[in-house]
Amino acid sequence: MEISGSAIKELRERTGVGVMDCKKALLECEGNIDNAIEFLRKKGLAKAAKRAGRETAEGLITSYIHPGGKIGVLVDINCETDFVARTEDFQNLSKDIAMHIAAMNPIAIDREGIPSEVIEKEKEIFRAEAKASGKPEKVIDKIVEGRLEKFFAEQCLLEQAYVKDPEITVKELLYNMIAKVGENISVRRFTRYHLGEVLAQDGNC
Repeated sequence: MEISGSAIKELRERTGVGVMDCKKALLECEGNIDNAIEFLRKKGLAKAAKRAGRETAEGLITSYIHPGGKIGVLVDINCETDFVARTEDFQNLSKDIAMHIAAMNPIAIDREGIPSEVIEKEKEIFRAEAKASGKPEKVIDKIVEGRLEKFFAEQCLLEQAYVKDPEITVKELLYNMIAKVGENISVRRFTRYHLGEVLAQDGNC
């Protein structure tokens, strides 16, 4: 069945769960939002989203060197207790996220980490491209908004499709682990090095 964007948006606002999981829940529950909320609660994802505000002071700094030695990543991933930080699940998650960063080269952890001048520059480019293609003025703002959302999905770590499972985002990967271990988990910062670059990119921008 067809699931509307407004239904996905409402479910996401009410649960904090990622878009793909909201869509799956609505499909499972034939579009019924209340049933989808219950479905997500049973899976633990809604509870995981609510844990996302809790303080994280423990964790690991994990490194990844891509075969060939030309790309390397350091990533600081935090959790609530040292006990979870020492688990195999958490360590594997840290390695997987470091590998993802090496492969996908995000410029920031989330959209709040992208400088406003970078966003404004992208909007100028998108607007100029839309005008040059002959799009009517009344739809240009919509086009720019859509292109900007795509930019965030491509450049923000948490919004990127997870490289090992493109059906979920990195944020949804974190939520799945939060639901599993019962603690909040967050990516605090990262640095990606690429041999030959003038400056490395730092995700703590």
